[in-house]
Amino acid sequence: MGKVRVTQVKSVIDRPKDQKATMVALGLRKIGRSNELERTPQIDGMINKVSHLVKIEEI
Repeated sequence: MGKVRVTQVKSVIDRPKDQKATMVALGLRKIGRSNELERTPQIDGMINKVSHLVKIEEI
């Protein structure tokens, strides 16, 4: 479908366990780190769940 770059911009401290697990599944562990992922419905759902913690860029 395409690629998307996901960058963590906020901390996961004091967030629910499911949001923390989603961030790890996206490959994000520290603020400022980025990961490039294939855009699939599963990845879109994960990004939607933590959209308030990340910045998304189309590649």
